[in-house]
Amino acid sequence: MSFIDHLEALRWHIIRAAIAVLVFATAAFLAKDFLFHDLILGPSRPDFWTYQMFCRVGKLISAPDLCMTDVGFVIQNREMSGQLAMHLSTSFTVGLVLGFPYLFWELWRFISPGLYPHERANSRGAVFFVSILFVCGLLFGYYVASPLSINFLAGYVVDPTIENQIDLQSYLSTLTTMTLSCAFVFELPMIVFFLAKAGLITHEIMRMYRKHAIVVILIIAAIITPPDVSSQLIVTLPILALYELSIHIARVVRRKDVSRLNQQLADNQGVA
Repeated sequence: MSFIDHLEALRWHIIRAAIAVLVFATAAFLAKDFLFHDLILGPSRPDFWTYQMFCRVGKLISAPDLCMTDVGFVIQNREMSGQLAMHLSTSFTVGLVLGFPYLFWELWRFISPGLYPHERANSRGAVFFVSILFVCGLLFGYYVASPLSINFLAGYVVDPTIENQIDLQSYLSTLTTMTLSCAFVFELPMIVFFLAKAGLITHEIMRMYRKHAIVVILIIAAIITPPDVSSQLIVTLPILALYELSIHIARVVRRKDVSRLNQQLADNQGVA
């Protein structure tokens, strides 16, 4: 294919991806009650699933402080067109999130023809695993990281006479940042997989710089969580587990590549 043909193919991949995002965004826009009352504003109410689980754990371990009965803040809108603009932007964000697996599939369809046959074979299932990790990170961010951040930040007061009246934009920004950050951080194993396939990273390097990686992970957890030690630990532990999993993935990739190269060398010697 010529360069123009590649651009034409890419254009149709982008068009199909944009249509998918538009469909999901339209569905989210029409489901306004569920989108905002149940999904977006869920972590702002004490009956949210995460808070109920904390309450049950608190009863089991005799720690009543874990049970939250009041969120301690009020969400309000201060702009005339604020709610309409937020409805549109949130619907588009939800469309991107729901359409992410399809977006990656379209990207993979554009890239995969340029790979060697053994590279396509070794990368089979990439769309599935990328989507699974993205969804797992999304759920972790929504049900764990976001409620902890919202509960801590909204409940923090410097004086009891100051009432927390949170702007809708500020609330949505915190929820979106926390959720999407966790979703993309959970893609670490797949990123390591592709880097290992390209020969840019090995499990030896990852083990050598494990201590440095722990420091970086702690910094990332500190950025995407409030200045609360318990919240940072809850976010740090899954990322550390993903890093250890990534070391194992890099080791498996290296072993398979070495085996394949040895087999090719043996075949070439046999032919000679």
